[in-house]
Amino acid sequence: MLIKASLLSALALVANVAPAASPPLYDLLIVNGQVVDGDGRTLDGVAIAIQGDRIVAVEPWLAQRASARRTIDARGMIVAPGFIDPHTHANAALTSPDADKRANLAWAFQGVSTVVVGNDGDGLSEAKRPGAAAGTNYAVLSGFGRIRRAVIGDVDRAATSAELTQMQQAVARDMCDGAFGFSTGLYYAPQSFAATDEVIALASVAAKMGGYYDTHLRVEGNSGIGVVGALDEALEITEKAGMPLHVSHIKALGPAAWGKAEAMIDRIEKARARGRQVTADQYPWDASGTRISSALLPRSAVDGGMEALRRRLADPAQAADIERAIEENITGRGGPDRLLVTGVVGNAGVTAGKTLAQLASESGTTPAKVAIEALRKGDANLASFNMSAENIKAFAYKDWVVTGSDGSTGHPRMYASFPKAWSDLVREGTMSIGRFIARSTGDTARVIGLEGRGFLRAGYAADIVIFNPERFKAVANYVNPTALSGGVQTLLVNGVPVIENGRYAGTLPGVRLKKVQKGTQCSAPPLV
Repeated sequence: MLIKASLLSALALVANVAPAASPPLYDLLIVNGQVVDGDGRTLDGVAIAIQGDRIVAVEPWLAQRASARRTIDARGMIVAPGFIDPHTHANAALTSPDADKRANLAWAFQGVSTVVVGNDGDGLSEAKRPGAAAGTNYAVLSGFGRIRRAVIGDVDRAATSAELTQMQQAVARDMCDGAFGFSTGLYYAPQSFAATDEVIALASVAAKMGGYYDTHLRVEGNSGIGVVGALDEALEITEKAGMPLHVSHIKALGPAAWGKAEAMIDRIEKARARGRQVTADQYPWDASGTRISSALLPRSAVDGGMEALRRRLADPAQAADIERAIEENITGRGGPDRLLVTGVVGNAGVTAGKTLAQLASESGTTPAKVAIEALRKGDANLASFNMSAENIKAFAYKDWVVTGSDGSTGHPRMYASFPKAWSDLVREGTMSIGRFIARSTGDTARVIGLEGRGFLRAGYAADIVIFNPERFKAVANYVNPTALSGGVQTLLVNGVPVIENGRYAGTLPGVRLKKVQKGTQCSAPPLV
């Protein structure tokens, strides 16, 4: 009887023991990589688990106690949040009917998982159309230039009271539609025709709805109020509007302005010391990119738009005045040998890949006349080699500066800004890997106000880049500006590989990201 009772007791004990829990089965595990989070910390020994479009675990020893449908061995690679580019001109590509363009590979092969569009006052543009699947995520800004042109046109005058209200309502509509902030390009017509108070009135609307102010300064060189005066204007706008300031592609443009970088840094750091939220982005190239019409013309010449300009050029007296102004601006940008034509617009009749100096020599005329003849029938993209290496470095190492591309057609910054910054600052410079990752991910997410992205944390979007630190390099240059960058092994966007084994995977998992407006400010027609 004793033996039987003991046996029954043992069987009862076995019956009461719960079966061993099955190890978690994830969609994807990333193991053995050098994991660097969006705050710059290296997370030693961790693996990353992904389920659907989310990171669900970032833990040590995870690989030993879990399984996955797929595992990526990232040995020898850096694993980081997908890079975030706060300044691009990718609107048209991201909303194109052509899936190959929507793949946004120029950025994906740099490790970028999210781009911002609408900068320089361009605004929502075609990106307002919902449902366009893309290779990368995209966030949009409300744009002053687009709004002012729609309400007032291209003319040089102040807004009426009624027009100001219309423009304020347009900003409110954009913010209700998910824009993250208000963008200006006060350097460009017709935005350049607006006084500071007009800009404050519109920026204040975005400020009340939680937006930030992203600006191409009114002046980046030494003309007019100068770059320091333009920075002071941006600080005034954001102080009176009550919102963060983000300076696009911070620079001191042209030899006459190179000595102003120190004063700009001083202004920003004093503002930050007073508690102001002031940041900037920077691309690592020594040439800016724009058009002849924007770089060389006086703003009075484009009052009324490009057709009005061409009518002025048909008048010999006005054409002579414009030519003199172009000559001055060529000098201010360092001379015609520093102005490289990178693309042709319309029937401009100039050759890409040659400087204005070369084109003038070949045609037996002057650089200013080459520019004027191009403007009579079209326009041209210019790479303007007018930045100092010392200034670039001075801005780059500030902890309030993040990586950005200002990516646009005809300039290698569209295809290679992040790997070039990596080469310049980490491989050949003194920046730590952690600082580079932070300035390209988490810091940028905070600037924009992106929630749930920019960090490797449970519950965050599975936007992840895996790259080879030795092979992560720019391939594009000024002669071949559209070469895809190398070194990105894998890019996940919302958990889906866009780049896999160094090649495009043929997927379009990117979505438009929207800022959620809390409260009731968007439940009624916006009237400011």
